[in-house]
Amino acid sequence: MHIEPGLVDATKLWLGHATATATGVATLALAAQELRDSGPLRLAARVLAVAGLVLCLFELLPHPAVGVSEVHFIFGSTLFLLFGAAPAALGLALGLLVQGLLFAPQDLPQYGMNLTTLVAPLLAVSVLARHIVPAHTRYADVGYRQALALSAAYQAGIVAWVAFWAFYGRGLTAGNGAAVVSFGGAYAMVLLLEPLLDLAVLALARQAGRAGDGLLLQRRLHQPARAIAPVS
Repeated sequence: MHIEPGLVDATKLWLGHATATATGVATLALAAQELRDSGPLRLAARVLAVAGLVLCLFELLPHPAVGVSEVHFIFGSTLFLLFGAAPAALGLALGLLVQGLLFAPQDLPQYGMNLTTLVAPLLAVSVLARHIVPAHTRYADVGYRQALALSAAYQAGIVAWVAFWAFYGRGLTAGNGAAVVSFGGAYAMVLLLEPLLDLAVLALARQAGRAGDGLLLQRRLHQPARAIAPVS
């Protein structure tokens, strides 16, 4: 997880619970809309798919310690484009929880902070996407600049939240600041990879066409926003 034990004193963990609650409320609002649009089966399938992917990304990919935290390859904008905001957010939260329960129980006290760090930037990406991806554009047709903007928003959000928790926990010291800068610089590597991954995945989605739709992938991949009607 991003926020390691000891970074924030136990007496200050309440703030992580508060931010996670606010993030959770916003996520549930999106989930309610997704439930109306896609139905419970599709929503549940997408949440479980994202949770499985997140768990694999956390456990199987390298996660070197740099500065105040670890650098994780969590491709939030890719998950958003494929599965939608609510399934991606709920899947991130579930995958993070399962990882803590099965592999890193020592990280569970920091769950609220870690949830906020991963999910709040994803919610920001969903807002940004409405502004930079026209309603008549399918997500399968998103270009490099749009993919880069979405990826940059997500990764910058993670770095900003980790920096916030680091300064909240350890104060505004020179050493802490240098560690935060090192961590932020390392995330540039993820930012280089994620837009390329987005484009590769979207190219596969275009090749698959609507045969790739169904339970797992969101309909916005192959339909403009204005053409999507709720599932009856």
